Amino acid sequence: MTPKTTLALLALPALALGGLVLAQSRGGLPRHDAPPSPSGNLTVSLCDGETVAEVPGVKEGETPTAEQARAVADALMVEWRRKHPDAWDGEPERVAQALPHDGGAQGAPAAAERSKEGATTPGESAAHGGTAGGLPADPQGAVQEGHTYGAFSQRDERIWQAETERFVKEGHDVFHDAKAFGGTIGVSCDMCHPDAANTHPETYPKFQVQIGRVALLRDMINWCIQNPTRGKPLADDDPRLKAMEAYILAQRKGTALEFGKH
Repeated sequence: MTPKTTLALLALPALALGGLVLAQSRGGLPRHDAPPSPSGNLTVSLCDGETVAEVPGVKEGETPTAEQARAVADALMVEWRRKHPDAWDGEPERVAQALPHDGGAQGAPAAAERSKEGATTPGESAAHGGTAGGLPADPQGAVQEGHTYGAFSQRDERIWQAETERFVKEGHDVFHDAKAFGGTIGVSCDMCHPDAANTHPETYPKFQVQIGRVALLRDMINWCIQNPTRGKPLADDDPRLKAMEAYILAQRKGTALEFGKH
């Protein structure tokens, strides 16, 4: 056996190990199932992986009513605040005020329609000839040769602002609707995070203990969908995931970025 062959064989285990570590770091999200209740009732856990409550009268596999889901979410948050009295944000900052007065797009249905069209955001839909807030995508401002970022008018800016607000409103709708993002126990994101409070999108990317690796905001959204709300993680390009991420970020407008903070 030549020295080169020996080195090649020795390198194979290291490469395999490196590939395994890489696969684990970029792979699927870990499951964190809530411990079963002795009575057989449905149990729900918070995203801290520790705080657990059960839904009286609702067995595993059954879906609570909206009132029961709200009650168990409230019970979880009371217990969480008791254990972490100084950790809560306080009154959530409300900064996404300019949402469409007509209610905007309604969460997952609108996002699903755009997905069928091959566009994943309202802006992309407009770019393909769609409309934004009743205004046609064309004509754009006069193109100024050599000035890409100056080739738009005030009307264009109004269209883009309307599209952005509409997209944030879609995220708001999905965030407040357990069925919209695929939850199976009736618990929506806002029940534990009213107005996206205590989500701290400005601290991502950071090492997320529940996931066991450095995570982006969308990773934590998916972890919560899979675990506390018992749904299926959304694909990175799913319009619902993008819209929720946009809504959460909009609610922290003006907050300084501080990635890696815990």
